[in-house]
Amino acid sequence: MDALIKNAKEGDHLAFAMLFKENYPFLVKYLMKITMNPDTAEELAQETMVKCIQKIQLYNGQSKFSTWLISIATNTYIDQCRKLKREKNWKGQEASSRKLKWHFESRNEEWNDALEALSRLPEDVRVPIVLKHYYGYTYDEIGQWMDLSSGTVKSRVHNGIKAVRRELKLSEETENYHTRQRTTK
Repeated sequence: MDALIKNAKEGDHLAFAMLFKENYPFLVKYLMKITMNPDTAEELAQETMVKCIQKIQLYNGQSKFSTWLISIATNTYIDQCRKLKREKNWKGQEASSRKLKWHFESRNEEWNDALEALSRLPEDVRVPIVLKHYYGYTYDEIGQWMDLSSGTVKSRVHNGIKAVRRELKLSEETENYHTRQRTTK
């Protein structure tokens, strides 16, 4: 990997292609988890790779290359969210609530339920949860990327997980109630 990065810094197009090939699927999967939208994830992954080409000289090797890409992708996503928010305010529109339905190819309904509950969280809560619990980044790292204190990140992760657990418990209780109703008829 180090040789590919070195060659990419020197303008080797094949080295860039190899870096993209190795990192693009990982990047799209990460972005799917924070955006909850496949089209947006693809768009942001492509934008992240463009920024990678532009900023490859800034990569200093202090962190893994994938971590560097995630930081670029996270900042790109945050910038996009801010831009969209400004556009909505500028147009004078009220933010509409979105109900996302996902059809993940998984046999595990609990995982789908967890993802659906996660998708209902605001992005400033969802992103830290995904970075912390799915990718294992520290509160400090997440705080640096999101321009927040590590305490704020920790609080958002904690409260977001509590909200997801509450929603999953509520869903389970509702399903159990409907199952009991069907069996008593």
